[in-house]
Amino acid sequence: MSLFNLLVSKTIMHVPGPIVGLFAKGYIAGERLSDAVAVVKGLNAKGMMATIDILGEFIKKKEESAFFKDQCLDILKAIDSEQLDANLSLKPTQMGLELDKDLAFKNIREIVALAASYNNFVRIDMEDHPCTDDTLEFFRRLREEFPGHVGVVLQSYLRRTPDDIDNLSDGPLNFRLCKGIYNEPRQIAYKDMAIINRSFVCCLEQMFDKKAYVGIATHDEKLVFEAEQLVRKYGLKREDYEFQMLLGVDMELRDLLVERGHRLRIYVPYGKSWLPYSKRRLKENPSIAKHALKQMLGMKRF
Repeated sequence: MSLFNLLVSKTIMHVPGPIVGLFAKGYIAGERLSDAVAVVKGLNAKGMMATIDILGEFIKKKEESAFFKDQCLDILKAIDSEQLDANLSLKPTQMGLELDKDLAFKNIREIVALAASYNNFVRIDMEDHPCTDDTLEFFRRLREEFPGHVGVVLQSYLRRTPDDIDNLSDGPLNFRLCKGIYNEPRQIAYKDMAIINRSFVCCLEQMFDKKAYVGIATHDEKLVFEAEQLVRKYGLKREDYEFQMLLGVDMELRDLLVERGHRLRIYVPYGKSWLPYSKRRLKENPSIAKHALKQMLGMKRF
């Protein structure tokens, strides 16, 4: 890790919000849904898909879940009315998972039902390990009622992920595979980045072997290379998988993927709860700060 990346990783959680905001501008669409719609239109014009996310998680009051549910419904309505090439990502804890599991499922089900009526799709994000079992249960229940309209996220740093892939293989599989960003105990998650990367490749191959549709979520060109080898090995067509990246991160690699004929989906977050998201992303991937510095010097976000 470079000295710059090490400094960012070690200090970002203590940096004042206004300074973090300077770095966050490049990979947060804005505070309003209209900001996200504008960003998605720009991405679509470049041949890229999107997934829209309203920022916020781990709510403290049940009443807050109604706000986030309504925001998600509004996102789906906007995607339909604006004819965007986009879908929705949501977090179970913003739907109330830690407060009332039944309420959270009811909220998510209502959102997935609307997505299905629009022939759209909802990705249920994965959070820290206490949420894993309930999140996978939600996916299992909803994929049976709304097949083809819901997917889930699995993380390569969790030791359990290969077993989760196997256990879910009794039905249609639609995954986003990422490394994972939460600070989990060693008993739960690998800590060595070389092992996490190797696990990513092994999990991706296991998913392809199970005929899963996978959103390959990485900015690591080593993993992009490995994924391309597996795509060739399994003879996958363009519509059988996609790559996924964060808004504003490594636009050169993003463009290369599109030029090479891959489908690419960009994660477009918006909302007022940008600070914890931004700090976590910068801690996980300090190189984002370098990209942000370039944007602050005049480069475009799209």
